Formats: sequence, C-alpha cells, structure tokens
Amino acid sequence: MPLYEYESTEDGEIITLLRPMADADSPVEDPSGRDRTFRRRHSVFGVGSGDGSSVASEAPPAGFCPCGKAAHQCGDRG
Repeated sequence: MPLYEYESTEDGEIITLLRPMADADSPVEDPSGRDRTFRRRHSVFGVGSGDGSSVASEAPPAGFCPCGKAAHQCGDRG
C-alpha cells in the first residue's frame, strides 16, 4: 500500500496515511478529533545518498515527464 499525504484546510497540518490506492481520495478522519477537513496533496519522494542524508527530488523541467524522459518520448520502449 502506498503512503499518501493529506493537508488540513483549516491550519495546514500535514498527516501521512498508509492506504489502499482505491481509498486515496476517500475522506480522512481527523486524527486529533477536531473535525478538520483534509485534502490529499502531491508529495515529493526522498532519495537516500548512502551517507545517511536524503535529498528531495525536484520537479522535472518543463516539457519532461516525471519519468525523466522528454514528454514526446514518454512511453517509448525503444
């Protein structure tokens, strides 16, 4: 199951939940019991460098797919 991040629309608190993909956009119960509303947000993943530090990935440059290929090459097998 993937991890999803949700942000409170009231105060911006971010929580992370392990949920099935089918439930990714289902309503989230406020873990603090304060009846806040949470919405799913897009998150970046971190990559370990082997020395214990981590680096967040940056968004791909304009015209490129998240896979790193140019937009017109995405999905090409050759």
